[in-house]
Amino acid sequence: MDKRIGAQFYTLREYTRTISDFEETCRKVRDIGYQIVQISGTPLRAAEMKKVLDAYGLEVVTTHRSFDDFQDNLEEIMDYNRTLGCELCGIGSMPGWARESGENLGRFLKEAGQIAARLRKEGLYFGYHNHAFEFAKVDGTYIMDRLLQETDPDNFRFIADTYWIQVGGMDPASFLEKLGGRAMAVHFKDLKVNTDNTTEMAEVGEGNLNWDNIARVCEKTGVKWALVEQDTCRRDPFLSMKMSYTYLVGKGFV
Repeated sequence: MDKRIGAQFYTLREYTRTISDFEETCRKVRDIGYQIVQISGTPLRAAEMKKVLDAYGLEVVTTHRSFDDFQDNLEEIMDYNRTLGCELCGIGSMPGWARESGENLGRFLKEAGQIAARLRKEGLYFGYHNHAFEFAKVDGTYIMDRLLQETDPDNFRFIADTYWIQVGGMDPASFLEKLGGRAMAVHFKDLKVNTDNTTEMAEVGEGNLNWDNIARVCEKTGVKWALVEQDTCRRDPFLSMKMSYTYLVGKGFV
């Protein structure tokens, strides 16, 4: 596994709306120490971002786009990722209609499988990002079981999210081991329990997830990249990203 811990720019999405804000975000991220990133949640064009990313020595390893984009603009997505210099084309989630019935889920799996095969033929990879709902049942079968069983392991890969795996009732390390080599990237996101019985996303190391086990399994199964993500931050998002980075450096990442 690449030991350069990455920054998922979705955490910083409010600071990537304009190219000037994007440049300032890249500067701050690089100053923290991050060297690799995921591009997500920004409306900017790939070519203009690439110039800034190169200037700050930041390497893009994956992106996130909607399934509608994959269906309607696949050529543009391939160009977008090639311009950014990354091979893993991520989908943020399956659309809502896909989880309404087993039949709809089957339709999604067929369409996503075709897209994944096309991307692989073009030298790219399709990456599915999970939330918690994949661990629910639709028509008596777990959605995740069908994602694993009805897709081609060579084409259909995963961007696994530790927080959502835990919310879904699974142990992140055990589930990552089950995914094996299909998880090309992992979002490192912690889950904190509060005294009022609520839970929240937290900086890595501030919550309850077992990061030693997670990192060990990522290394064992051949995960390529680990990226810090925190959808919501109680602190300034840049401070949250720094806290997570500092904790993970203490665990052997750089």
